[in-house]
Amino acid sequence: MIGTINHVSKFPTKDFLHSSPVDLSQYLSLLLRSIFQSRSLRKGIQIHAQLISSGGVSLNKSHHVQKILSELTSMYVASGDIVSARQLFNGMSLKTTFLKNRVIKGYGENGLSLDALHLFCQMGDQPSDSHTFTFSLKACADLGVRENVVRLHCRAIVEGFQLDGYVQNSLISSYMRCGDRESAEKVFDRIHSRTKTVVSWSAMISGLVENGRAKEALRVFDKMIQSSIIPGCSTVISVLPACASTKDLRRGRTVHKITVQNGYIGFLPARNSLIDMYMKCGRLDVARKLFDERGYDRDVVSWTAMIAGYIAADQIEESLVLTNEMMLSSPWKPNAVTMTAILSSCSIRHGKSIHGLCIRLHLVHQLIVEASLLEMYSRCGEMEISLILFANCSQRPGTWNQVISCYRRNGLALSAINHFKQMLLSGVRPNDTTIMSILPAYSETNHNQAKSLHCYVIKTGFAASTEAVTGLINLYSKFGSLPTAWELFDELKTEAKDVVVWSSIINGYGMHGHAETAIELLNQMIHSGIEPNEITYTTILHSCSHAGLVDEGLNLLERLRSTSYTSEGHHYYSCIIDLLGRANRLDEARKLIPETTQTPAVWGALLGACAVHGNVELGEEAGQRLFQLEPENTGNYILLGNLYAASGRWDEAAAVRKKLKQKGLQKQPGCSRNSF
Repeated sequence: MIGTINHVSKFPTKDFLHSSPVDLSQYLSLLLRSIFQSRSLRKGIQIHAQLISSGGVSLNKSHHVQKILSELTSMYVASGDIVSARQLFNGMSLKTTFLKNRVIKGYGENGLSLDALHLFCQMGDQPSDSHTFTFSLKACADLGVRENVVRLHCRAIVEGFQLDGYVQNSLISSYMRCGDRESAEKVFDRIHSRTKTVVSWSAMISGLVENGRAKEALRVFDKMIQSSIIPGCSTVISVLPACASTKDLRRGRTVHKITVQNGYIGFLPARNSLIDMYMKCGRLDVARKLFDERGYDRDVVSWTAMIAGYIAADQIEESLVLTNEMMLSSPWKPNAVTMTAILSSCSIRHGKSIHGLCIRLHLVHQLIVEASLLEMYSRCGEMEISLILFANCSQRPGTWNQVISCYRRNGLALSAINHFKQMLLSGVRPNDTTIMSILPAYSETNHNQAKSLHCYVIKTGFAASTEAVTGLINLYSKFGSLPTAWELFDELKTEAKDVVVWSSIINGYGMHGHAETAIELLNQMIHSGIEPNEITYTTILHSCSHAGLVDEGLNLLERLRSTSYTSEGHHYYSCIIDLLGRANRLDEARKLIPETTQTPAVWGALLGACAVHGNVELGEEAGQRLFQLEPENTGNYILLGNLYAASGRWDEAAAVRKKLKQKGLQKQPGCSRNSF
């Protein structure tokens, strides 16, 4: 009898397999245990080959051979050879549910989600269990096709798995990943409170965060705590980004406390999430303390979170010092994400050094690094270098998108369009980002070219993208084609109309003087359950200001005070001041300005209104505030001087002009250009 798997070359002949059932049973059991212990692809292939050459496969109905074939199939799946696994699976006479699940899972793990679903459909008459639906739902989520998730959901109900915890959690996650938040919430709400596990709560929280619903994710987290559910480490990692994006430091500290109490603080991903949260909430000192604390590991994610946090806080020098420290004293080296963070805001001098470092670390040909280098050079006014770099890079869709965006941001719309056409001629297929990059450039052309792009978007299937339709709404709005913009908006499904879509159509009507229509659309937006953001309110206030709808604007201000956007630094304060100023309600406008405000736009709006209506007293106060906030802004001095002159106070006007000369400030001469 053979004792170990190393003697696989002595696999018995077909005659032996037929002659001694007892020895055969013992031998195959030993071989089966050896496969369990080894998990070696090379030895597994040897066993498979010996089984074929000795005729063992012809005994396909043998229980032991079936078990060996099952293990071989699992081995092929685990090693990534999904083709061999499927061939073995197809040739087996007894296909167990466990093995079917293993192959479906293997397809998903190897990025072959469509094949996983095909296998599920082909094996429809075979028994399924909760794992079958779990693995198949993950494949649906990977494909991002909501309709497939709905079909599997219906199938799970038919087969009686709708109340299975694994299936319910998978449904929540799959619906969320497909952007169907409402269906995920319905599944979650139907789970009995006593059977809601930490996995269910975590799936909801992470799904809401991924769908840009950070505030809702935090509310779900609060309910989880109130339900006496102890958050898991995955919950902590999911909820901290929500705290970071909303800058909710109070909740962030609560999560930090939970992390320490439950012993998650030593788990590196949780620690990195805490560092990132404190950085984004402006507590660089706490983040640095966590980062420097001895006895805990650090990885490239830790370093990158710190570097990106310093950059976001406009502490560029500190970020470069930390990068240098990472290079010299850390076993970790910057990766593509680290370099992208640094390049996002560095000067041309530092940018060239970072470019050299990318070459040295062999990162320069990674797509996000190529795109970041193109953006950095164009932002610094070095379009020629950017184009030379583009000519020598991979010229994948991502780099084409970036160079198109670079031209557009530098006011070179026609060059952006020409590069888009070159991209098509080069045979490079555009993606959603390409369409979103080129749409604003077409707003600088004419209506007919915009229609041509619209036709291309429909022909190539990009019209199915909500982002592309939103871009088209903005495009037609800028041309004044509000009926077309409304038609695009109206054709979108209700669940696709998010805050960005609503803000776009509201902005379209607002910019063309239809303030009352914009307000009506705002009310519809709120009624549909979408919460307006700061951009939405600012847009409507601008339109109210230009249309003279003072009362409507003040009503909006009252509505704003019940939201989280009320802050002296927000743009809508200057809109309100401008609105009241146009109506010559200057005293009322002054009362609305907080004494501690440090926003020049607010005082500038008041000064401009005072200049129009000749209110010297309030104009003087606004002017003096502006001199403190913007001492180098010549416009403020000239505006106040003109106000004095219009009121016949020539001495004060002369004093202001003298002060302007003493500071060495000069008004920039105006110019105009006509094209023939």
